[in-house]
Amino acid sequence: MKYDETHQYMSECAAEAARIARGVPASRLGDPTHCPGWDVRTLVDHWVLYTSHGLEHRALRKQLPDELVARDFTADPRWAEAYAEQLDRAVAAWAEPAVWEGEVDLGAAAMPAAELASMIVKEMAVHGWDVAVATGQELRISDDAARFVLDVVERHGDLYRQYEGFAAAVPVPRDAPPFDRALGSSGRDPRQGPTRPAG
Repeated sequence: MKYDETHQYMSECAAEAARIARGVPASRLGDPTHCPGWDVRTLVDHWVLYTSHGLEHRALRKQLPDELVARDFTADPRWAEAYAEQLDRAVAAWAEPAVWEGEVDLGAAAMPAAELASMIVKEMAVHGWDVAVATGQELRISDDAARFVLDVVERHGDLYRQYEGFAAAVPVPRDAPPFDRALGSSGRDPRQGPTRPAG
């Protein structure tokens, strides 16, 4: 896949993540989620860290500083707006074609930049769905973006399960919408919450 197609899905999923974040009431941050041991606050902090700050740092070939890794982003009452602004910076950092070339040093290993970017786009969408379901919202992405996420989940599912990032796959009908199949492959039950394409 060409980098500009991936960047298009990155932009789409970032915009949807920002929309969902703005819909999270402060009163729901302590609510449970279907991610074992994580309440909404913990899930949001993980989502914000890796899909906005992490995305930009990977483009710049920088490691995430300890201060960011330890930060409770939701302690800021305007965290959702700050997240949207950081997503914009991160997406802009990947607009340069040269950023997609070569590898990104992850410390213990390295990964092709384009592959890593695709995995973070998957995180935006799948954790976006997690947050949406936990707070009574819907995730809305195009079928093309959903198929992109499904491809990433299927290619890297074993790796995620190795590090307990995915649970065992949940059976989903073969003719189900692509994002439902992505959720099932990632160990999530799409029946836990509604999803619909953006149209």
